[in-house]
Amino acid sequence: MVRLAPLDLKLARDMWRLRGHLVAVALVAACGAATYVTMRGAYEALVDARDGYYAQYRFAEVFAYAKRAPRSVVPRIAALPGVAAVDDRIVHEVTLDVPGFGDPVTARLVSVSDEGRPLLNDLHLRTGRYLAPRAPDEVLVGESFARAHDLKPGATLAAVINGRWQRLRVVGIANSPEFVYVIGGAGIFPDNKRYGVLWMGRKALEAALDMEDGFNSVTLRLAPGADEKGVIHRLDALLAPYGGAGAHARDEQISHQMLDGEIQQDRVTGFVVPAIFLGVAAFLIHNVLMRLIALQRAQIGVLKAFGYSDRAVAAHYLKLAVAAALAGVALGVALGAWLGSGLADIYQRFFHMPALEFRLSPRNVAGVALVCVVAAASGAWPAVRRAVRLPPAEAMRPEQPARFRPLVIERVGYVALLSPALRMIFRDIERRPVRAAISVLAVGLSCALLVVGQFGLDAIDETVDVQFRAARRDDVRVGFYEARSPQVRHDLAALPGVMYAEAFRVAPARVRLGHRSKRTAVFGLPARTELHRVVDVNMREIKVPPSGAVVSAGLARVLGAVPGSVVTLEMLEGARHVREVPVAAVVEEPIGLYVYMDERALAAVLGEGLRYTDAYLRVDSARIGELYDRLKRLPTVAGVTLREATLQSFLDTIAENFLISTTILIAFACALAAGVVYNGARIALSEQAVTLATLRILGFTRREVSGILLGEQAILTAIAIPLGLAIGYGICAWLVNLIATELYRLPLAISLRTYVYASALVAGAALASGAVVAWRVRRLDLVAVLKVRE
Repeated sequence: MVRLAPLDLKLARDMWRLRGHLVAVALVAACGAATYVTMRGAYEALVDARDGYYAQYRFAEVFAYAKRAPRSVVPRIAALPGVAAVDDRIVHEVTLDVPGFGDPVTARLVSVSDEGRPLLNDLHLRTGRYLAPRAPDEVLVGESFARAHDLKPGATLAAVINGRWQRLRVVGIANSPEFVYVIGGAGIFPDNKRYGVLWMGRKALEAALDMEDGFNSVTLRLAPGADEKGVIHRLDALLAPYGGAGAHARDEQISHQMLDGEIQQDRVTGFVVPAIFLGVAAFLIHNVLMRLIALQRAQIGVLKAFGYSDRAVAAHYLKLAVAAALAGVALGVALGAWLGSGLADIYQRFFHMPALEFRLSPRNVAGVALVCVVAAASGAWPAVRRAVRLPPAEAMRPEQPARFRPLVIERVGYVALLSPALRMIFRDIERRPVRAAISVLAVGLSCALLVVGQFGLDAIDETVDVQFRAARRDDVRVGFYEARSPQVRHDLAALPGVMYAEAFRVAPARVRLGHRSKRTAVFGLPARTELHRVVDVNMREIKVPPSGAVVSAGLARVLGAVPGSVVTLEMLEGARHVREVPVAAVVEEPIGLYVYMDERALAAVLGEGLRYTDAYLRVDSARIGELYDRLKRLPTVAGVTLREATLQSFLDTIAENFLISTTILIAFACALAAGVVYNGARIALSEQAVTLATLRILGFTRREVSGILLGEQAILTAIAIPLGLAIGYGICAWLVNLIATELYRLPLAISLRTYVYASALVAGAALASGAVVAWRVRRLDLVAVLKVRE
């Protein structure tokens, strides 16, 4: 039988007596550990899956497009300094007809070599088989699109390719590192039912598009140490005679940008949220040990008198703190591993990568254990130092009574406003102002976490309101293969169900200011717009001037532009004119890096008359099905986007992700609030047990005694809630800047509903923990409590 050392036996008894306090500490530490393990594990899973996928399937580093270039240009591209590999191909947007689905569907057809696997952006075959050489009707379908329509090998699709309907046969389901996150058009929202990626044999696509011995897209892999900007500049010069649309690096590729944005968010969240929980856990440990050491002054004196060193006494109390922290780590790691696996499954539905798996790494477990132990020891050390500094003779004397003095409100003459019970409560708060302030901060942080958890939903709602309600008021967006004359507005207006048509121009350009530049899209809008307005995050419409440009704030930050700056537009189509344009206004938009100009001003920059590449339609809902059928069969239409359908698909896609993350954060924040209030009330009960028992004997009821004990926690919680709401707002403002990417920036929008929700949950958690303590007050043994050692 193993016999415990005397101090270890005392430690076990102390832990059992303080089990309620230590459970509260362990739960708070577990929340911090679980958040760290979950978010850090998800971050590492995404990074490892991305890096492995990109390397194994040879994801390109430079992308370029042209109208049509001869394949004889490819050797010249390969000879450019710094180019390690070149893969030319054909990419074409087509309209699909999916059996059993009535809405218009757009797909991107990408050619693959008939002689073997793609040199770059290779395909990961999920099911089925690879394309047979020179098969004219076989295609591979992207996994997200196949899953949305329940397509399997053997299914058939119909596509309008070069103005002709063609039957396509699905032989396999595949993914590519180029399309980890699949979106179409100008948005950043996925709509897997209405947009997908298909791969087709090179010869078959050449024949269908009359592009024998030509290409319109090229991808490059660079040699180590290559000058990326130099390669892009030379590639643009080579493709310019063939309608080159401007090359760009991987960091401007939309799928990579979205994946990188999520990785950045996980990295930030995995640091900020655990830091809050572990800071509060340190505070709780500090409170527990301060009270324990105050109660055990005499025991500490006896231990030192019997020869125990200061180091042994310090280690004894530190063990209690570390034990609580490690219990929290064990629970947190198990919970974090379970949550991390669920989050990885959600990410797999967003980002299609073959090896996206959550792994609980020993390094993360050791790291979170070390951080939790350090946090616990830091919180415990002030109390432990107090025990160490006590001389044995001093420790065995009773602690000097606290000095009492009138309250501030009493000194100014308003004592009559307070009942005796309230005076007792306020005196206790004023006697320990630091502890009261830290308790307020701890409860406030739980409220702040609830605000942060709900902020994501509020920001998404605000983004939807700005982008899909205020800025865009259309029902359908139509894109054309080639820019059309103004007659297209009348042609569209004559289609069945169309009540109003508004055409506009979108042109690719590189915008420069000084040494900074960015590839973007320039919108040419009519002077009077009904269906597409330029609106900022405050719902204010920004009028596009007849001359000059309105620049989105994200692009302005990249370029360092302000109203009055003169930017250079290098157009990447047509005659590729270069023009200087003044910035008339900067508009804060949640999504995109765009330039807006009057349609005539853009036409002048392009050096051509009015022509349109896209149009917005307002449609009679009763005839929308008839319109869809017509649009599917128009050979000039490259793609159709339905505003409400795209929005609903996006909301459905993110709903589960946000619901799970918000629910977890709510549960953790409630545990934090309950732990702080319970711990504070239990410590107050142990400190004031004699006073409360005396009051009971003097005739105070159980309810009145409970009110005195819990009144302090109620007042501190009432102060903490508004403070927590303010802290939550500040954290959200900080996170907005921290997780913002070039492509999107969450608006700082927090609804009244969120504030009410956070306040109610914190108050509810405080009431629940207060009820537990009130139950203990009702069971107070008056005789046992009043047997005080003098």
